[in-house]
Amino acid sequence: VQLQASGGGSVQPGGSLRLSCTASGFRLNYRNIAWFRQAPGKEREWVSCISESDGTTDYEIFVRGRFTVSTDTSKNTVYLQMNSLKPEDTAVYYCNIPDYGLWGQGTQVTVSS
Repeated sequence: VQLQASGGGSVQPGGSLRLSCTASGFRLNYRNIAWFRQAPGKEREWVSCISESDGTTDYEIFVRGRFTVSTDTSKNTVYLQMNSLKPEDTAVYYCNIPDYGLWGQGTQVTVSS
């Protein structure tokens, strides 16, 4: 049972990235799935979540309108589309299944000119 995150990288301000988090050993169907991030020297913070059962989403105020969370149950994967990236979005991003207390390994996002 694990989560595998990918898709991070380095982009310039205003750029886009799409993070993926693929589950193995269990199905994402009907799960609540969350994204968190941790910037250097700061605590891990919640970014977004989605309820796979009804599609309800929520976003931290500073990413609302720029980030979009979605799922593809055929691929057992959750995505975080990040647009209009800012330097303050630089962090390691983690996916999480709250009901299991399960975390992915994290993927680095760096936004810099």
